[in-house]
Amino acid sequence: MLSWSNLIKKFINIQHMNLYLIAYRLARPGQNYEALYADIRSLSGTYWHNTTSSWLVESSLSAKQVYSNLSRHLDGNDEIVVFKLGGEFYGQLQPSDLEWLSART
Repeated sequence: MLSWSNLIKKFINIQHMNLYLIAYRLARPGQNYEALYADIRSLSGTYWHNTTSSWLVESSLSAKQVYSNLSRHLDGNDEIVVFKLGGEFYGQLQPSDLEWLSART
């Protein structure tokens, strides 16, 4: 027998949001990567970009789908990796950043 929440999810088709770490090394100085950054921001509209070469992004897509959406902006010298996150984290951040992360992990 399905629980009430599982029954609702089944019939309403609620999208589960995953949290991803997108990290990259963009090897071409001077290349315009604004389209890449715009696509990262548009994955869900909920993101955290507090370091130079990494983003935390919520998305209902799989890690492979996130990668596929972003890889078209890269050339053969660039590197990118997408990690699905969950669970514990530790670090030294601003309190507002810790709140943002705590609410999503």
